[in-house]
Amino acid sequence: MKVADNPQMEDYSLRYTPSSFRSWSPWMVFLSCLVGLSAMAGYALDAAFVNEFGFTNSVWGFVIASAVTLPLTIVIAFAIARKHIDIDLLTRGSGFGYLGSTVTSLVYATYTLIFLAYEGAIMAQAVTALTGLDIHWSYVVVAAVMIPLTLYGMSFSSKFQAWTWPLWVALIGIAVVTAATAPDAGAHMVNPQPQGGAASVVGLSFVAVFVIAAANLSLATQVGEQGDYLRLMPDPRPGKRGRWRAAVIMGGPGFAFFALVIFFASTLLVGYADTQASADQVALPVDLFTTVYQRLTGNHTVALVLAGVLVLLSQVKINIMNTYSGSLSWSNFFSRVLHRHPGRAVWVVFQVALSLVLMELDIFDHIVTVLGVYANVGIAWIGAMVADLVIVTRWLRIGPRHVEFRRAHMFNVNPVGFGSMVIAAVFSLVAYFGAMGSTMAALAPFVSLVLALVLAPVLAVLTKGRFYEARTSEFPEGATDATCVRCAGTYELVDMATCPFHQGAICSLCCSTEGSCHDSCKPNAWLPGRTTDLGLPAARPAVPTAAIVTEATP
Repeated sequence: MKVADNPQMEDYSLRYTPSSFRSWSPWMVFLSCLVGLSAMAGYALDAAFVNEFGFTNSVWGFVIASAVTLPLTIVIAFAIARKHIDIDLLTRGSGFGYLGSTVTSLVYATYTLIFLAYEGAIMAQAVTALTGLDIHWSYVVVAAVMIPLTLYGMSFSSKFQAWTWPLWVALIGIAVVTAATAPDAGAHMVNPQPQGGAASVVGLSFVAVFVIAAANLSLATQVGEQGDYLRLMPDPRPGKRGRWRAAVIMGGPGFAFFALVIFFASTLLVGYADTQASADQVALPVDLFTTVYQRLTGNHTVALVLAGVLVLLSQVKINIMNTYSGSLSWSNFFSRVLHRHPGRAVWVVFQVALSLVLMELDIFDHIVTVLGVYANVGIAWIGAMVADLVIVTRWLRIGPRHVEFRRAHMFNVNPVGFGSMVIAAVFSLVAYFGAMGSTMAALAPFVSLVLALVLAPVLAVLTKGRFYEARTSEFPEGATDATCVRCAGTYELVDMATCPFHQGAICSLCCSTEGSCHDSCKPNAWLPGRTTDLGLPAARPAVPTAAIVTEATP
């Protein structure tokens, strides 16, 4: 059996996740989603923000970013959990089109890559602190470790994440309590005084608040990583819909809430550590936690070991998610560009290799700038999707009610989502780099979001929803699945389409990787036109596939 045909390794990447594979409980899926809580990036970024801009500016920046991202991510999380498709496939049908969504796949892959490299650099710092290994060799070690840990996807991840939570909670809890019981902990938390450096800005600053909020607005894209696990949610059971909803909310948009919790925990830790170490040391999580643990143990070596274990465990947990999600997004991107899918394992190696390059280029010291630029594009993508799912589809009732992700049924580019994202991102990037003044530069990602939310419904009205579906397929009445003429696999009808090129039914993955058909099933793949005769044999009494793909009610 080919690697690409191994469900344990593939986790149904590039296709609808069938009910037979979604065997995990909502609780187990939630625990896997919760892994973002363990990321040391939050502690490092919080330390950088607080020491540069002060507690007051930082907390308001985080609150604003969380308030903006929460409603956006709620919409996307529930759409993914109900439709059982990842954010790449959801984007296709949410106003972007089959090829238009390749751009967003690249945007999403970039997000996972940025944080894989950043979190990997933090992990490498811990390896170097514990072993004395040169940091560049530590980068190689932490990159290589992620490959075997991610190959088996959710099958391994769900068990690893569940079993390691107790140890992580114990270690982080000890650190927080240690810092909280230090003299004047609260005062140092809100007014950090780093040794060997100037005190941070205390007064409220509009520009500082929105610089922080803008950088954190990029975390809206995090819902894609949560979604890679939320798509595996089982269908809600009668009488347990409340638990199902709670698991989706806390596993997806709940990340915004957890980010605030982490902010207060990290500023407490940073406030204490600033009294004992320099700002440069506090910015490194392994040194930050070593300083805190040393107050408890009174021994530097023991404190370093505790800090090293915590940082390494945290980074393995979060980078399993970053590597896994990256492999899915690269699979989606290259399957459309190259019409090839050698297997998710190949893209795991590719993702890790790229992250190693970024680590060697010292992404750790430039992460705030990177996130600031990325936020302009990432939030435009998320905004365009939400506008399509809520305003266009539900309120204006333009386009199909179901989310279409199959290549055989889609136009190559839908100007509704794709156009609004590109316009919003370009305009905001121009503003971000100072062309419209310092105030607009600070507000650029928010401008990007507003433009995407407004432009998507405008373009939908102008195009009258004609770019959502190029054609439909028909299957025998009463059928629930079909066998792919190309790979001989049997899949649910939501994942199948009729194919005149192969003269039979074809699954969405085989359709995506078929390069020789030249879209013969939809000659009007770029512009709406007259429905053509597909040349298929006369069908038995049939119903449109769209009638089968109904929206699940949570």
